[in-house]
Amino acid sequence: QLQLVESGGGSVQPGGSLRLSCAASGRTLDYFAVGWFRQAPGKEREGISCINSSGTSTNYAESVKGRFTISRDNAKDTVYLQMDSLKPDDTAIYYCAALSSSWCRSYEADYWGQGTQVTVSS
Repeated sequence: QLQLVESGGGSVQPGGSLRLSCAASGRTLDYFAVGWFRQAPGKEREGISCINSSGTSTNYAESVKGRFTISRDNAKDTVYLQMDSLKPDDTAIYYCAALSSSWCRSYEADYWGQGTQVTVSS
């Protein structure tokens, strides 16, 4: 069974940066595309970024494009989300998930982490 654990969340001022990590255990993450999702209070969870299994292809939601960068280190079974130029609207619980394909065809997920809180406030 694949288990995912997010870390790196916290509180930051607008314009600041955070790097989230998603570490896998139980089985290798190598064959999964991985997505980052977020859920703000009162809103539905949305997929914001995806990286394919080999790390050669990424995509981003318009709301984070140019500010967030997804990457992965398959040797460490870890996926990262570098978040720069953070805005108050980025406040949410952030989740990573191993997707149902090795490519970012959709945000359909097989395995989920427990989430990490990100708060952007002055």
